[in-house]
Amino acid sequence: MGGISISRLGLGTMTWGRDTDENEAAQQLQEFVQAGGNLVDTAAVYGAGDAERVLGGFIGTLIKREDLIIATKAGLSFKDGTRQVNNSRNELISDLDRSLSRLNVDYVDIWQIHSWDQNTPLEETLSALDYATTSGKVRYVSVCNFSGWQLARATTLQNPIFGKAAIASTQNEYSLLNRKVEEEIIPAANSLNLGLLAWSPLGRGVLTGKYRDGVPSDSRGASPHFANFVEPYLSERAKKIVESVCVAAEMLGYSPLEVALSWVRDAPGVTSALIGARTGAQLRGILTVEQITLPEQVRQALNEVSAI
Repeated sequence: MGGISISRLGLGTMTWGRDTDENEAAQQLQEFVQAGGNLVDTAAVYGAGDAERVLGGFIGTLIKREDLIIATKAGLSFKDGTRQVNNSRNELISDLDRSLSRLNVDYVDIWQIHSWDQNTPLEETLSALDYATTSGKVRYVSVCNFSGWQLARATTLQNPIFGKAAIASTQNEYSLLNRKVEEEIIPAANSLNLGLLAWSPLGRGVLTGKYRDGVPSDSRGASPHFANFVEPYLSERAKKIVESVCVAAEMLGYSPLEVALSWVRDAPGVTSALIGARTGAQLRGILTVEQITLPEQVRQALNEVSAI
């Protein structure tokens, strides 16, 4: 991806500082780096800044700064419980400065616009990316959750021939339960030579099979701030796909998680799949996927059952 080499699995930190305490987070980070991972993905909005703060406490003490590719995001906030997107130059640069302070670093490796903002001219948003790189606060810039045309437009405007900070990657949701990126995002990313970071490759946790008999009380689906996030993937269609994943897992001697995650990680066009675990033990289970490659006929069967 650009001139940067990132691990095929990235560590997500959405639950850090809230559902995942500092001890668990420290354990996760150490296990991840020991297993050869380097990409840690966070955001200014996660835990209202707590995720960045927790990560910042480990940099230089637990893990060397140069061993990590730190990716964070800007432009999204929850004020009075409502989701607000503000990609104005002022808001983005303020977000970046606060992120650097919480992370306790001089620069981030990948700085991402968290979401499309229909109320701010795109050129204004992109000017913040140019400032971030020329000021040395950011090495590479990216976008998240843009549609195909939005991604193509932003990347075209950021042509380095004109001295612009080139967009290096896009981050979008991708799993057996949500394959929408195959329609426009992946073709656009391939054509524009962008990396693709896939978030929620386990279908917001549903592809682990843990929701087959209802919602476990200790799961994200039962937690007040994630219940609405998980609920769309508890449909009849999702159930069929989950059953197929479980059948494949049993046949291969893997866990459903390993089957679902390796499907995304090795999908054409994917640079890295971002994994989020609540505990160190969960993360250990996830990292075993690096030893696994799905047989082609299993991948094909899963492609068919999950086709859009």
